[in-house]
Amino acid sequence: MHAFRTAVEAGDIDAVEALLAEDVVFTSPVVFKPYPGKAITAAILRAVSQVFQDFRYLREIGDPAGSDHALVFTARVGDRELTGCDFIHVNEDGLIDDLTVMVRPLSGAHALAEAMGARFGDIVKEAEAHSA
Repeated sequence: MHAFRTAVEAGDIDAVEALLAEDVVFTSPVVFKPYPGKAITAAILRAVSQVFQDFRYLREIGDPAGSDHALVFTARVGDRELTGCDFIHVNEDGLIDDLTVMVRPLSGAHALAEAMGARFGDIVKEAEAHSA
């Protein structure tokens, strides 16, 4: 989904949030349970944008007119480099209703989990403030 890529690359998290369906489900690369809802997904993406350094998309995979897309990226968390993929599904309204992120290698996933874990209390507070 090119609009998502453009917004992420520009660091425009408000534009990213506008692309999310209210019932979006975010599946993290480092946590087993999915996170349902626009508020928590936007808060997580806002935090990730602060954690990832040197983030850039390498390519888009999928039919631009289709419902399923994959965006391959590279980033750094501290001294750990990682490669990942955003798997995106859009609903009939063109909004993202499913976002699954995968990363590798394991050392990069651990660094990401540690950095995001340190911020998770603030992420939950932000999500609660936006959904109230």
